[in-house]
Amino acid sequence: MSNSDELLKTAEELSKEFYQRSDEIEKARRVPADISKKMGEAGFYRLGIPQHLGGLETPPAVSSRIFESLARGDASCAWVAFIGTTTGTSLASIPKDAAAEIFSAADVLMTGVFAPTGVAEKVDGGFKVTGNWQWGSGSQNAHWLMGGCMLKEHGELMLDSNGRPRSHPVIMPKKDVEFVDTWHVSGLRGTGSLDYRVKDLFIPEHRVVGFSDNNKPSSPLYAFPYFTFLALGIGAVCLGIARAAIDELVQLAVSKKRVSSSKTVADQQVSQIQLAQAEADLRSARSFYYEALDDAWQCALAGEDVSLAMRRNLRLATTHAVIKSAQVVDVMYNLGGGSAVYEKSRLQRHFRDVHVATSHIMVAPTTLETAGRLFFGLETNTAMF
Repeated sequence: MSNSDELLKTAEELSKEFYQRSDEIEKARRVPADISKKMGEAGFYRLGIPQHLGGLETPPAVSSRIFESLARGDASCAWVAFIGTTTGTSLASIPKDAAAEIFSAADVLMTGVFAPTGVAEKVDGGFKVTGNWQWGSGSQNAHWLMGGCMLKEHGELMLDSNGRPRSHPVIMPKKDVEFVDTWHVSGLRGTGSLDYRVKDLFIPEHRVVGFSDNNKPSSPLYAFPYFTFLALGIGAVCLGIARAAIDELVQLAVSKKRVSSSKTVADQQVSQIQLAQAEADLRSARSFYYEALDDAWQCALAGEDVSLAMRRNLRLATTHAVIKSAQVVDVMYNLGGGSAVYEKSRLQRHFRDVHVATSHIMVAPTTLETAGRLFFGLETNTAMF
């Protein structure tokens, strides 16, 4: 059995356990520590980490299938796993010694927020960081946290070679970070996505991602831009949620009868048509997602840059997967009728979870606008692609 097969098999097994514990995860508003440890021991926090550090450098299509599988059991667990993977790729962009210090054990989890809502002022040997970051998924189980910062020197923004302000994530030890209990939300409750903040925290220069002249490994995985990784994870989780919703509805529909009807939901023509359409929509969106991903991966394997056209297709396929997944969940929720509104129903949880995922900026409608402009050949800001 290959390493990828073993990872996928483990994901299937853990997904079943997460399914049984999903109520516990939801009520805790975080992934329990023992579940986080199991995901770390399974290798799910090493998927994006360079091999020279002991990571797995797993092909993105394999990682996405892992997240899909986990999401069928519990979307919050899958979300934390993909955030850990995405954040882990940043270790390829800091000096090797510093990366090895951070990734000191196989189950080390690093999570973070790329949005530059912090400020890092240059001082001797590094930067003094002050900032507040939202959406810190999995942060309570993390060993290290990352936060995007605008870089300053002598009170002025530092500029890159093109004259643009420099923003870089900084890597902070958990012990130096203050958490704020803001995560009271409708869906993905188990992600524990609290705010976190620091004030005047010294960060050595070698823990500022991408700041030094350190070269990334030449391996294919790091030919993918950060934002693409982030969007891919969201798409995979949503595909998993949609599949779980279909499975849940089918199980319910074979016995559920609506008031004043002698037929089960499964026996009704409208249910049959809507389920068939939902299957077609989900499978089509999933195929587009993995087709675009495979095209980009083959390019990276050949040692070539992933072209803008491929990044466009990949981001379009990812956003499309999220949109279609949400639509499928909506149909399953509506077919569930009154049974779906109760807290004990998994359909209402899938509904809440997928609609929190759709709010992420990486799959916002502006993604479609950017892709559309590129298809028209118009001048377009592709910084987020």
